[in-house]
Amino acid sequence: MVAQSRYTAVPAVPLVGVDEWQSQILNALKENVELLTGTRGEADQASVAVNLARLSVAAPPVQGMQRVTAVGSGATISGTNVPLFEDYTKLLVDVQQLANDVANLRATVDVLIIQLRG
Repeated sequence: MVAQSRYTAVPAVPLVGVDEWQSQILNALKENVELLTGTRGEADQASVAVNLARLSVAAPPVQGMQRVTAVGSGATISGTNVPLFEDYTKLLVDVQQLANDVANLRATVDVLIIQLRG
């Protein structure tokens, strides 16, 4: 659920007692404030400003991969360099942790994009 922003309504610009240029400026300012706060009735709400009340995305989980554990250990068999099974297994775990971290960040960014679009 998105929290509601709190704005005070902008009063109508007086029709008498102000110069025409002042009235035009005040009307433009009133309209822009109403567009930014979403109180103008704009159908697509394209002009509504982003504010803290509209964002509730949680921080991503702590990164799982802190460092690469594979060290590049290998052996030469019949003149061909091959990784040691233990090191290869560590690399697989490292890659999976990295993939999980990327997926978590992507999920967080997806939620943020949805909230920013309103």
